Amino acid sequence: MNYIMITGASAGIGEVFAKQLAQQGNNLILVARRKDKLDQLASELSAQYSIQVETIAADLATMSSSQEIAYHIQEKGWPIQGLINNAGFGDRGSFLDISLDRQLQMIQLNVTTLINLTYRLLPNIKKQSKPYIINVASTAAFQAGPNMAIYYATKAFVLSFSEALHEELKAEGVQVSTLCPGATDSEFAVSANMTDTKLFKAGAMTADAVVKKSLRKKNKAIVITGWKNIAGVWSGKMTPRVITRRLAGWLQA
Repeated sequence: MNYIMITGASAGIGEVFAKQLAQQGNNLILVARRKDKLDQLASELSAQYSIQVETIAADLATMSSSQEIAYHIQEKGWPIQGLINNAGFGDRGSFLDISLDRQLQMIQLNVTTLINLTYRLLPNIKKQSKPYIINVASTAAFQAGPNMAIYYATKAFVLSFSEALHEELKAEGVQVSTLCPGATDSEFAVSANMTDTKLFKAGAMTADAVVKKSLRKKNKAIVITGWKNIAGVWSGKMTPRVITRRLAGWLQA
């Protein structure tokens, strides 16, 4: 009995990953801070689709969480066929206006926890049939982002790391994909204080559409969702960085 593990599964894109994978008949391990939400979602999915759904309540922004999760999985003997590193957050504001603690937590969650979980679970993943990893980045990964400097930098790291891992592991049959959504209608925009930005006012994709494409294209190294986002990323490759970073700053206003 294989499992797909999803971090940040209690809301937003993570919750939609859980629902779509459950609909496909996959057993799940859901990880997030909010135990009540996890348990409610697990109960709904297991009843509706007759699958096994386990939950792990953990604060992934802490240093010890990844080791504790990996130990718990090993102790239970759960085979991990897929890992979806979705947990992460952003915050809008100038570098000095956002507290240092919050920005270091962002690096811990968006980068360090992702690396830690991937490293600790990869030996388990490699033993399974048709294994895969999906790391959730953002179109923010493709340029610097004034007024969201740390968030953009963390997503650039996720993209670079995941591309390298894609090349390293493909000969061993492990698919590694980087999901790069643009503005998406989810809890993220509220927590990042972005709902009133030009970026989100211009329109956001549904989380359902984002996740559907990610799962369909999980063999691809980079998955960008939405034709506007694809066009934006490709035009950015031909535009001087001084312009792309100023444009990113303007979109956050």
